[in-house]
Amino acid sequence: MFLHLGNDYIVFNKDIIAVLDFETTTTSKITREFLKEAEEEGFIINVSEDIPKSFIITETKGRSKIYISNIASSTLLKRIEGDKKGEENE
Repeated sequence: MFLHLGNDYIVFNKDIIAVLDFETTTTSKITREFLKEAEEEGFIINVSEDIPKSFIITETKGRSKIYISNIASSTLLKRIEGDKKGEENE
């Protein structure tokens, strides 16, 4: 299955490493440094036109990407959970 991140961006669920809340995790200096370095190295894709609410770390074929989304992490996680339940029922 796949996860819609907003603005016509999707990722495969199997490629997701983490879905994180932007506000609570960026209070950490380490996280802010991580995101800054990732941006400098070109790993960040901002799919948000509004205030960012979450970021999603993915890895595909050994390449990491971080998507910044205006969809709340709780909503994204519910979508993932819904997909898993649907797979179990098939």
